[in-house]
Amino acid sequence: QVQLVESGGGLVQPGGSLRLSCAASGFTFSDDWMYWVRQAPGKGIEWVATVDNYGGTAYDRSVMGRFTVSRDNDKNVMYLQMNSLKSEDTAVYFCAKDARGSLRGQGTQVTVSS
Repeated sequence: QVQLVESGGGLVQPGGSLRLSCAASGFTFSDDWMYWVRQAPGKGIEWVATVDNYGGTAYDRSVMGRFTVSRDNDKNVMYLQMNSLKSEDTAVYFCAKDARGSLRGQGTQVTVSS
């Protein structure tokens, strides 16, 4: 069955960086668009970024220029490089097979705080 496993979260100071990974299995990864979504405390799921099966990307305005999504189709892994992190980026980050996050992994916590 479909499995999505996120890793790489943690506590980082404002202005810092983190790199998230998503290991995918149970489907033909190279055929599918993939998504990062996040959920901040007390809020709903928010779309963050998309990478299509050829590596084309799209970003929410709030992260554009700071986050970079990429994928390695040979390894079945998607990445999210997050730079210049802000306190408002604090959330659980999920990789997902759709932009609403209806099919997503268990998530990895990112906390941006001094």
